[in-house]
Amino acid sequence: MDFVKVIFAILLPPVGVFMEVGFRGAFWLNILLTLLGYIPGIVHAVWVIASRR
Repeated sequence: MDFVKVIFAILLPPVGVFMEVGFRGAFWLNILLTLLGYIPGIVHAVWVIASRR
């Protein structure tokens, strides 16, 4: 299941974070980072998914 989350984190970073944490602060932060720059959104999403395990 983590593989699917990482794929979503690369394609649509907020979706990958949502699958991991739901509507918590990390999700809203990821939306902000993705709007400011796609790469920071990806990095944050992968970090959230990797750090939750």
